Amino acid sequence: MKEDGILAKRIYESRKQMGVTQEVLAEKLGITPQSISRWENGQSRPDVDMLPKLAALFGITIDALFGYHAENLKIDQYEEKCKQTAKYCWSSNIKRIAREVLGLLPPDKPRTVLDIGCSDGKTDVFFARNGYIVSAFDISRDAICRAENLAREIGVSVNFFCADVNTYKIESEFDIICSSGAIQHIPPANRKNFFEMIQANTAVGGLNVMNAIVEKSFLGEAPDCNSGKNFYQSAELFSYYGRNWKFELIEEIYFDSNHGGIPHKQCMDNMVARKICD
Repeated sequence: MKEDGILAKRIYESRKQMGVTQEVLAEKLGITPQSISRWENGQSRPDVDMLPKLAALFGITIDALFGYHAENLKIDQYEEKCKQTAKYCWSSNIKRIAREVLGLLPPDKPRTVLDIGCSDGKTDVFFARNGYIVSAFDISRDAICRAENLAREIGVSVNFFCADVNTYKIESEFDIICSSGAIQHIPPANRKNFFEMIQANTAVGGLNVMNAIVEKSFLGEAPDCNSGKNFYQSAELFSYYGRNWKFELIEEIYFDSNHGGIPHKQCMDNMVARKICD
């Protein structure tokens, strides 16, 4: 079948993009290297229950494994901003913390990273340059194109793909799961399930690196915030982490913003948490 050939090629290319051997991939999936070899040669195909694990590990959708690409991800104000901007402008507040991650969980062995809402990919290129195996997604196709271009310019491999933080399901374990800005778009009613998902798919000893804009009445309403109802409350971000986690960093900062074309101040909670046990 044609689909088998596409699937075999996609598995091979995705594994190569991750920079891992068949043996390493097999270990992550709990199967034999021979199974991986047969998949890549088109001699067999993964069982149905293996497809979500495989797609999650590669940081792509199951449809993408078979060569299908979603065309209907929503285009919003963020997408329009990406299209209008000539340079890599989506500077991430997570970058300073990313440098701290090098000391907290160095790539002394293969370490996997998932970046949720990667924008133009600067953080992901930083991680990849330092030896991490990185998957990253964003809802904006334009942002993903810029991220891919940046990775090519620097000469590193990052598995970039399009997905929506509100619908993407993580079903494979990562050493580091990070996000700067994207969790702002998760409605309050869905946040508990979201954080349970990322925590369940973080390896013991691994890190969650997150930030969120915090509502402060004395700062007024952000002029660019059509989703201000999704602002976090003070310390809300930290409240989703319980006794199985150790905070390496928690802080609340104020910063100047010009999003929306009007200078204003915003407040942000930053967090680095380590999973100490299941």
